[in-house]
Amino acid sequence: MLAITNKYIDPLSDFGFKHLFGGEPNKEVMIDFLNALFEGEKHITDIVYNPTELAGDDKEHKKVFFDLLCTGDKGEQFLVEMQRAAHDNFEDRCIFYLSRLIQQQKLMGNWRVKLKEVFLIAILDFNMKNCLSDHYLQSVSLVNTGTGKIFHNGLGFKFLELPKFDKKEDELKSQLDKWVYMLKHMHSLDQIPKYLDKRIFQKIFKIAEMKRLSPEEQLFYIAVSQQEEDDIGLMECLKERAEKEGLEKGLEKGMEKGMEKGMEKGLEKGKKEGKHETALAIAGKMKEDNFDPVKIAVFTSLSIEEIRRL
Repeated sequence: MLAITNKYIDPLSDFGFKHLFGGEPNKEVMIDFLNALFEGEKHITDIVYNPTELAGDDKEHKKVFFDLLCTGDKGEQFLVEMQRAAHDNFEDRCIFYLSRLIQQQKLMGNWRVKLKEVFLIAILDFNMKNCLSDHYLQSVSLVNTGTGKIFHNGLGFKFLELPKFDKKEDELKSQLDKWVYMLKHMHSLDQIPKYLDKRIFQKIFKIAEMKRLSPEEQLFYIAVSQQEEDDIGLMECLKERAEKEGLEKGLEKGMEKGMEKGMEKGLEKGKKEGKHETALAIAGKMKEDNFDPVKIAVFTSLSIEEIRRL
């Protein structure tokens, strides 16, 4: 059952993630998170949010939709994704996403211009299949396999595997420790833990309070969160049914793989369609209440054209 009576929204939900990280007025939240994640490797002082829809160069290259994309004060780009469940070929998708960002730079053979740095950051509510270490943060760069030295530091991946983090409140040392603890536990807390009593976390908890959401935002949060929970429940139900029907062990792996792929595609399509329908309904209500179309677009991720057609 969906817990909608909690004091704080779930930052790992689609709505919660974008509500906390995706707003220009609260961009210091994203800046603090990025600086904690890079742990001195980089120091970001400002960011600009970019469109999360990236069109292909032609009809054969379909559009790509990111969760969040922002540009740092030195021109570097940070693509931030939130994933609740494991997907086949997840690593391939991450590489594809970054390759599209690089392709968009279109240097056209002008090698006097240096490539802008691009980084993909994935917050994962599961452990990756290609486990690199037992630590909750995996940092991946292009390296020389013989020497272990960095070959190119302008392209990198950071995978935050939340299930690997098991520290208690009094064991939190770094700023990143505090961030991960907050991401894992915020939705079940009823007050700010004393170990997170810092201005940036006070602001985050304030933004995340359910009572501060508008009626439209509460409706959207509940609808999207319920859809996410239904997707997970359906997947578990199908797996249980397969087990009860007593699949032969020899067929089990092949059937599971095929079923998971089919479910993943179906759920992904259904999830997108469900979110889009919910977004249209919310946008219609906001339009009736004379909200500015630009504000509606930012809140629902719909295009201005779609909003005008309502």
